[in-house]
Amino acid sequence: MGMSTSQKSLKGVIIAFTLLVLWAGNLAVLLMTPLTRMPVPIIALGLLLQTFLYTGLFITAHDAMHGSVYRKNKRLNDMVGRLAVLLYALFSYRLLITKHGQHHKHPASDRDPDYHDGKYTGFIAWYVRFLLNYLRWPQILGMAIVFNLLLHLAGVHLPNLLLFWVLPALVSTLQLFYFGTYLPHREPAGGYTNRHRARSNEFPLLLSFFSCYHFGYHWEHHEFPGVPWWLLPGKRREIRAASSEAVL
Repeated sequence: MGMSTSQKSLKGVIIAFTLLVLWAGNLAVLLMTPLTRMPVPIIALGLLLQTFLYTGLFITAHDAMHGSVYRKNKRLNDMVGRLAVLLYALFSYRLLITKHGQHHKHPASDRDPDYHDGKYTGFIAWYVRFLLNYLRWPQILGMAIVFNLLLHLAGVHLPNLLLFWVLPALVSTLQLFYFGTYLPHREPAGGYTNRHRARSNEFPLLLSFFSCYHFGYHWEHHEFPGVPWWLLPGKRREIRAASSEAVL
């Protein structure tokens, strides 16, 4: 027996706030602990964990855009989404909703803001176009102000800021782009084979989670956009089981 809407909403908001708290708590520890007190393996682990949590922030905001963080209350759902994108990099939640809606309506086409320009289709050129399409000058200025406040007023050391605030955010954009846009929407040799112009990876459950919160199960996401990231593996199994029964 599956979860009710109320149970999904409760679990969804608990997962979202858990990720927000873990992101904030880990970042605070990493920013306020001098690098001289951290062995190199701890620095590397902290960087990897903070990158993964940054990715989780954006995945949380993405689910909120689809109304799947807390279906019982749209205001709370959108509040979580706005908070997540603000913490991530001062993004406009409204802008992201608009552009993500275009992506779902016109995937892998010239009307898709996440797609390449049709001429420069390689990974780097596509990634740069993808990134620049979402950046705005007020946002960049705001991030610069926050950076200087942390540096000069909060007393955070510059190496800590660069290693644990700037770098994880940048690396997470690569993670999100590679597993959530480039791999699933890159045109295969034989051309696209479904209306979503998307395909899913074949990663096992644990690798799928650590790669990008199951976002690589991308055809399933486009087919069922209201399913939150943590329910995508179950939806994938359900679809495959139904397909097997249909063949039999």
